[in-house]
Amino acid sequence: MRPDCIIVIPTYNEAENIAGLIQQIISEPRFGVLVVDDNSPDGTARIVQEIANQCEQVKLLSRPKKEGLGMAYIAGFEQALSEGGDFIFQMDADFSHNPVYLPGLLAAVETDCDLAIGSRYVEGGSTTDWGLLRRALSKFANFYSRKILGMPVNDCTSGFRCYRRSVLENIGLGSIFSNGYSFLVELTFRTLLNKHRIVEIPIIFPDRNVGRSKMRKRDVLEAIIAVWRLRFSYGRIKKRANLH
Repeated sequence: MRPDCIIVIPTYNEAENIAGLIQQIISEPRFGVLVVDDNSPDGTARIVQEIANQCEQVKLLSRPKKEGLGMAYIAGFEQALSEGGDFIFQMDADFSHNPVYLPGLLAAVETDCDLAIGSRYVEGGSTTDWGLLRRALSKFANFYSRKILGMPVNDCTSGFRCYRRSVLENIGLGSIFSNGYSFLVELTFRTLLNKHRIVEIPIIFPDRNVGRSKMRKRDVLEAIIAVWRLRFSYGRIKKRANLH
């Protein structure tokens, strides 16, 4: 059976995590995995390819160099669409996004919305193992984005999501300008701008067990600029979206 759900996972130096994550995901026959690797020097792509050679649910998209989170996801989304995925997910490779939530995100999109976001900031959701500074920065980033863009979404920076394919077909992937973590804000904004329905599903978000965070200072600056660029280009969402 061809998987109708494709989970896009960007990787850079995730050799310690990726095999275990893939094995958990593909235990569900509906789920296929597309790993987008940016030429990780630790051999992440080799591990994924070895799994893909044995399992049709797994595919590898290798890129020649590290070009940013946004470009990795766009490349993965475009391939997932070309392969006929009806439901397309995005998630991190470091187990901060627990695969146990995948069926719940899928159920929400199948029955109630066009985009389901795994949310840390709705009732039942939380973060664990975070310091005060990281927690404060994350909450401020969401508050800042919501207020400037008028988005009625509590966790617009979450990278754990399930899209109905029509969302990615309609939002103009080729015109997205954000590339770091502000890419997540822009995806949320464009989804609402096109009047697609969003639901937030509570998740528990722990810190990664192994490896290092990919967040950089330049990502913070890009996010600040990107939010205002969206505001000046499109205005504010206000209450135009149907959000549960």
